[in-house]
Amino acid sequence: MALKSLNMSDNELDCCVRQVSLPVLQISKDDVTALQCKVVCLIQNGNFKEALGVINTHSKVLTSDVIAFEKAYCEYRLNRIENALKTIQSASQQTDKLKELHGQVLYRLERYDDCLAAYRDLIRNSQDEYEEERKTNLSAVVAAQSTWEKVMPEDLGLREATYELCYNSACALIGQGKLNEAMKKLQKAEELCRQSLSEDSDVTEEDIDAELAIIHGQMAYIMQLQGRTEDALQLYNQIIKLKPTDVGLLAVIANNIITINKDQNVFDSKKKVKLTNAEGVEHKLSKKQLQAIEFNKALLAMYTNQADQCRKLSASLQSQSPEHLLPVLIQAAQLCREKQHAKAVGLLQDFADQHPASAAEIKLTMAQLKIAQGSVTKACMILRSIEELQHKPGMVSALVTMYSHEEDIDSAIEVFTQAIQWYQQFQSKSPVHLSLIREAANFKLKHGRKKEAISDLEELWKQNPKDVHTLAQLISAYSLVDPEKAKVLSKHLPSLDTMSLKVDVDALENSHGATYVRKKAGKLTGDNQQKEQGQGDVKKKKKKKKGKLPKNYDPKVTPDPERWLPMRERSYYRGRKKGKKKDQVGKGTQGSTTAGSSELDASRTASSPPTSPRPGSAAAVSATSNVIPPRHQKPAGAPATKKKQQQKKKKGAKGGW
Repeated sequence: MALKSLNMSDNELDCCVRQVSLPVLQISKDDVTALQCKVVCLIQNGNFKEALGVINTHSKVLTSDVIAFEKAYCEYRLNRIENALKTIQSASQQTDKLKELHGQVLYRLERYDDCLAAYRDLIRNSQDEYEEERKTNLSAVVAAQSTWEKVMPEDLGLREATYELCYNSACALIGQGKLNEAMKKLQKAEELCRQSLSEDSDVTEEDIDAELAIIHGQMAYIMQLQGRTEDALQLYNQIIKLKPTDVGLLAVIANNIITINKDQNVFDSKKKVKLTNAEGVEHKLSKKQLQAIEFNKALLAMYTNQADQCRKLSASLQSQSPEHLLPVLIQAAQLCREKQHAKAVGLLQDFADQHPASAAEIKLTMAQLKIAQGSVTKACMILRSIEELQHKPGMVSALVTMYSHEEDIDSAIEVFTQAIQWYQQFQSKSPVHLSLIREAANFKLKHGRKKEAISDLEELWKQNPKDVHTLAQLISAYSLVDPEKAKVLSKHLPSLDTMSLKVDVDALENSHGATYVRKKAGKLTGDNQQKEQGQGDVKKKKKKKKGKLPKNYDPKVTPDPERWLPMRERSYYRGRKKGKKKDQVGKGTQGSTTAGSSELDASRTASSPPTSPRPGSAAAVSATSNVIPPRHQKPAGAPATKKKQQQKKKKGAKGGW
């Protein structure tokens, strides 16, 4: 049956099954046309498993030559990708529709080179209304190669007139690390998507947002790579709120949010990890995506102190990818969190012995663990065992620094010597070689190894006799060991005439900047001379205004030195007397008066000896009739009377008689 049968409506299909298949199959169970019609109808209704059952039941009649495409398509939709590939390859005739399906199958199997060749052949040898879709699939293959295989994509010359092509082009640019260009492509894809979908009156704004979700997700991923984690997190959460139906998109976004959270906001990460466990996710994502999600699950279990779960996940990952480094590193990290450093080092050592290709990374981790334990010498031994990194400047610098910290100068010099010998043997003309010799000489001079430093400096000078800096260092070193040799070498120094710069002094002095500086300096000098001779105009000194004094100010009275302090902070402050009024009104028995109280006071009589007046008291200023303001006088001290303790009122007592 032709492919056009796949475009029937549901009602037509039901009618086909009812009017064609049933009567014919009742008469002849092995009628090829009726069985083929039934299979196509079941496929169109989405009953792929039932359709495949019909094909397998009547395998003698429905051979691969007759129904290869329908069988392979059912297997493809049931995610039996390997079986679908075998069915396509077993077909005697490769039709266009089988080639289309073959390309899809190869893409799902991540055989991108074969898939690219299949789509190129299809585009070259077919002319129909599906050409745009084939070009979109071709660009998707190129994007996958750039992202997962780090292959430099070739220019296909495709006109990016649709948002799908723009999106795939942006993905390819992300794989190359061209993030700014990729962001521009995604913005263009968003604009094209809105334009194309808004032309359809049946499409709502929610439908447009759902279609744009994958574009926005890729934008957020670029922001995350650029370090704009806050913006990326906000966009990720907006996409999740839309509740897209694509479980693959949700899983990727949830995983990226977990990577942003790291060991923080663990509760949110535990909620997001559920989205990565949705049904069908394994069929929507690539192997590397699924692997990254599993790694993050193991790390999350470690951060949440789920040691058993972490070990279980990392062991599962290691069994799936025995040569992969991350599962072992996660297990070692978990052991370190449990304070089992020796066991972690042993685990890493076993992996390094079994997988020499990853030994360098493993040994670097082992050295870090040894340094954390304080075993610097053992860490140096591990680092020196990495043969492919021994001569690297970074490794040499690290080893010399650690040996110097341990005051093992001989081992540090040995590291320099081995690195210099390697460069002398393989890359003698490399600038790194000369740089290492110079650094070694400086190190030896610093630690008193003058003779060894002299040999290194002589080697440098022989390679470049015109290097004045090296010659000066060599003379300086010889001056400490052999002064006569230093004098002989000093003859090789260039003369002062050759070293002096040919500068026109007059032109330099007459330049604009020099003239300005000279005039300014002369002006300052003249001013100084005038000041010295007293001929210059003397600036008039401004007279200080006299402060205003109070109206009742008395110069004979010494002001209170504590007058600027608040009353509560003064030394003579005794606190306020509670319950006493100014005129003592109402004090004493009823009908008594306080008018003669001053007359009855013996301390105020003439017979009583006069006390020495306090500064600022009334006795000291009796000669004048002016009243001294309070802030200019120190009040008389309060009489030394004991404070009466107030009796507490009894609970519930009432005042009055």
